[in-house]
This record gives sequence, C-alpha cells and structure tokens, in this order.
Amino acid sequence: MDAFAHQIFAGLANGCIYGSVALALVMIYQATHHLNFAQGEMATFSTYIAWALIQRGTPYWAAFAITLAVSFAGGLLIQRIILRPVEKAPVLTNVNVFIGLLLIFNALSGWIFDHTVKAFASPFPQESFLKTGYFSAHEAGTFLVMMVVLLALYSFFRFTPIGLAMRAAALNPESARLVGIRVSWMLAVGWGLAAAIGAVAGMMVAPIVFLDPNMMSGILLYGFAAALLGGIDNPFGAVVGGLIVGVLENLLGAYVIGTELKLTVALVLIVGTLTLMPSGLFGKRVVTRV
Repeated sequence: MDAFAHQIFAGLANGCIYGSVALALVMIYQATHHLNFAQGEMATFSTYIAWALIQRGTPYWAAFAITLAVSFAGGLLIQRIILRPVEKAPVLTNVNVFIGLLLIFNALSGWIFDHTVKAFASPFPQESFLKTGYFSAHEAGTFLVMMVVLLALYSFFRFTPIGLAMRAAALNPESARLVGIRVSWMLAVGWGLAAAIGAVAGMMVAPIVFLDPNMMSGILLYGFAAALLGGIDNPFGAVVGGLIVGVLENLLGAYVIGTELKLTVALVLIVGTLTLMPSGLFGKRVVTRV
C-alpha cells in the first residue's frame, strides 16, 4: 500500500511538470490557434543557461531568476522578430516555422554546450525537511515550485491590468483592439510567459532525467497529452490534465506495462482523446455550420 501511495504522490510531482508544459502550450494556442512544437527545445536551451550560470558559481536561485528573465525576453523577441511576420500566413507556414525553431534550438544546445549528458543538481537537499515517506525532497520541492508558479500566473491573469488585457486579446482580439489593447504586444508577452514557464519545467525535470539537448522530447509529448486531455483552450484543464497524466504514467508504468513502455501512455492518451473526446475534459465545443 505504501508503494502504491508513493507512485501516486510521485505521479503528482511529475504531473506538475507536465501540467506546466501543457499550460505553456495552451497559452500560445489560445492566442494563435497553433501548437508550439519548439516548446520543449526552448525549455532545454533555457535549462542549459541555468546550468552554465551555476557552473560559474552563481547561486541556484539567482541562476533560476536570471534564467526566467532571459527566457521571457527570448520568447518575446521570438514572437516579435520571427513569428509576427507570419501571423496571418497559412497554417502549414506556421507549422514549418515551429519545426524550424525546434531544430534551431536543438542544434544550438548541442553546438554551444555539446551533446554530453550533464548532471543538473537539485536545489532541494535529499535529506531536507521536504522529504517524506511518499515524496522525495526533489519531488516535494518540484510540487511546491510549480504550485507557486501556477498561483502567480492565476493572480497575474485575474488581478493585473496586463493579465486582463491578455485574456481579452486571446478571447476576442477584434473587440480588444477596439478598446485600445495592443493585441500583438499581448501575444508577445504571452510567448515570453510561455517560455519562462517552460524554463521552470526544464530546471525541475533536469535533476531527474539529466541534461542533454533532447531532454524535453519525451516531456513535451506528456505535455501535449495533458493539454489535449484537459482541453487545449483551457489553462485550468491543462494543469488538471498534467496531474492525471503524471499519475496514470506512474501507476501503469509500475504495475501494468513497465517503465520501458511508459511513453506509450502519452501516445494512447493523445489518440484516445482526439478520437473519443476532442474537446478534452474542460475544453469548449465549437459547432460550425457547413
């Protein structure tokens, strides 16, 4: 029974990471109606920045804050410089741009930091007070960090003028323009926030899977599954979907299919959701007369 409970709690910790990746995907999808296939590679590159800072003697949490700032600025610049010119281009053009960004960031990570697998230290000591019978210290710390991030995002979108403007721009861009909201800049801020959230996920998962240019490829697949399961247009659903995916992955991997085949859980969830429930658990259904 204790082993079963540990799998659930560990799954919730992993689910927080999947939920944060899903949240980043949903934020961009709400504004552009496109999936950012480069989200994982962007997060990996941000994690390399944190690793480089730590190697140069920067304290972990200072490196954490600097990395978030750099990631936010990078995401904003990517939208303004690369994506803005193709905002109204055909869907396949945008998909090609996202895939191009994926390849560029993956190549840059290997070129600048090399392809050697690197250890990324956890900021939570193994024997700290966070460790319990069900959580390791890093799992508990990851859960707390992600909850803080999600609470901060909720407060930002609920109570700040910029957050409210971003919500309006995502829900109804034409009406938002009529009341003076600069929709294009709100989209850029959304890209910056998505990049920063991805960086948090990368820094939290790196101590578990180790750091290499392809670190986030599997995590991104779980993030896609979480976003689709929760509802691709619903931020709350993305978080809930991440927690569900994390628990299912752990339980099925431990008791049903084995750890080697855990990635198939994400693939089955993606195919099953798109087939049986395309709008997800919390997404809205759109009916179009043709």
